[in-house]
Order: sequence, then structure tokens, then C-alpha cells
Amino acid sequence: MARTRTDHPDIAVLLPCYNEAATIGSVVRGFRATLPEAAIYVYDNNSTDGTALQAMLAGAHVVRERRQGKGHVVRRMFADIEADIYIIADGDGTYAPDDAEELMRTLLTEQADMVVGTRRGVHDDAGRQGHALGNRLFNLLYRTIFGPDFTDIFSGYRAFSRRFVKSFPAVSGGFEIETEMSVHASRLKLPVSELELDYGRRPEGSHSKLSTFRDGGKILWMFAMLMKETRPFAFFSAISAAFMLTSLGFMTPVLAEYFDTGLVSRMPTWVLSMALMMISFMLFTAGVILDSVARARAEQLRIHYMNLETPSAAKLPDREPATALRRGRGKADAA
Repeated sequence: MARTRTDHPDIAVLLPCYNEAATIGSVVRGFRATLPEAAIYVYDNNSTDGTALQAMLAGAHVVRERRQGKGHVVRRMFADIEADIYIIADGDGTYAPDDAEELMRTLLTEQADMVVGTRRGVHDDAGRQGHALGNRLFNLLYRTIFGPDFTDIFSGYRAFSRRFVKSFPAVSGGFEIETEMSVHASRLKLPVSELELDYGRRPEGSHSKLSTFRDGGKILWMFAMLMKETRPFAFFSAISAAFMLTSLGFMTPVLAEYFDTGLVSRMPTWVLSMALMMISFMLFTAGVILDSVARARAEQLRIHYMNLETPSAAKLPDREPATALRRGRGKADAA
């Protein structure tokens, strides 16, 4: 059995930010009012508009992450910060800090490792129909490939257990990090939950950092890479089938001619079709072998996950100071 903490869980609110000076101050103050016992961390990703200053003035711990991209920021946050419960949100004011307590309560009472705040009214955000259509298509694609665990894989408002955070590899560099989180939970069959929450529109002066086509392409590429890593048999079998069908397409007229005349007049076509068939067989074999490797990796991740501590679900935390950065933050605060 996993070890269980008997004291009140520490809470960390994580806010990755890039040029959110117009909203980050009110977001930090909102979380401080809702969860006064939580430590609030703003990781500034090379902002040029005073985001870090506004966050510090509002009372957050501010750290700079120089590698550009939300995935790099989240990976740094998960590595640096020690807590029992993690709540992550965007700094653009589209998520209500008041909902954090309900996310945390759901995490504790349902003994989940991740609670996703699914977005009610997400398609109204800034009226960008490209984002709305992409959101629908990618969620459908996710459920087709990885299973029906989630209905909103791009939500940036989530609560995590320590076991999830410290077992999550976080290899993504950009906005595709939410997809990777969802696949990690589905791969290890972790207990997860969804909670429908209101999704606000950005205030005047705040702009989305998403690019419909550039980031959509990155997310699609991440889907392919995650499928290769977690479901290699299905991934390589699909490619193998494509090569086999192409081979049969070239091969059929050559065979028809041979059975009619006993001659093979298009030898290069026959050689090409046989080469494509051999590639198909090799891809299928690779899928079989890599599927065993992927299963072994999933087992190792699961064992590591089971060895991590989980907070007690007995009751919500009292008003106590919480979480400090592992790299000396605790000593700095004490001083």
C-alpha cells in the first residue's frame, strides 16, 4: 500500500505566464482570497510587459523560466515545487479562482490523481472559430485513439495529487502539455475526474497566445508521438497496412498479366511492390516488439507512481503555511 500522510496537505497554486500583466495581479489576489493556506507560484516565461512585477506585488512567488513554451514551464514547476496538492491555472483570468476549492475537494473526496475543470462556454473565447473547431476535432481524435476518459483535454485548470506530478515525465515543450497530461493518466489508468466549470472571456487588452495552425500542428504531432510511445502496435500496424495496400495496388495488375500470359513485362513495378510488402512486414514486426517494450515501461511508471505518497482525504486543510520550493525557497522565506 502507498504511504498516506496524516497531517493536513500542503497546497501549491501554479500559474505559468507569458505577457499577462493585465490580469495576473487579479488572478493571484483571487487565489489568495480563495485559498489563503496555499503557496502561489508564478513562473514567468520571458514576459516583456511587467508580468513578473505585477505578480510579486500581488503576493506570489515569482520564478523565471527562460525556455519558451508552456510545456517547459510546467516541467520546471513540477520539478521545483514540493506539495501534496497542486492546482494549475492560466494567468489570463479566464478561470475563476473561486472554483479552486471545489477542484481540490473533488480531488480529495474522490481520491483522484487529477481533476480536470472542463470548460463551459469555451467556444465563446474571443470568438475564434478556428480554436472552437480544433478543440472539438482534437477531443474526438483523443477519445478515438486513447479512450473516453476526458471530454476536454485542453483545459488549463486542473488539480493534481503529488503522485501524479512526481510520476509525470513532461516531455512536451508547448501548449501540447495538456494532451500529454491526459495521455499519462490514461496510460497508467489513474483515477481521474472531471468537473464542469464556467470559462470566462479574456478582458480587454489580453490576447490569446495560441496560433490556430502552428499550435494545432504541434498538437497533432504530439498525438502521433504519444501514440507511437504508448500504443506502438496500433501505430505501426496502421502504417504497415498503408504500405501493404500500396503494395497490393502495384502488384495486382502485374499478377493479372502473369496469370493471363505467363509473362512479367513490368519487372520494376513487381520489384517495387515486393519491396513495399517487405517494409510492411518489418513495420508490423516492429509494432509487435515495441508493444512489449511499451508495456514494460508502463509497468515501471506504475510501480514508481505507487511508491509515492498521497495526501489524506479526511478533511480539507486548515489555514496553515504551505509548500516551499525545494531549491532553498523555504530557507529564504524563513529568513
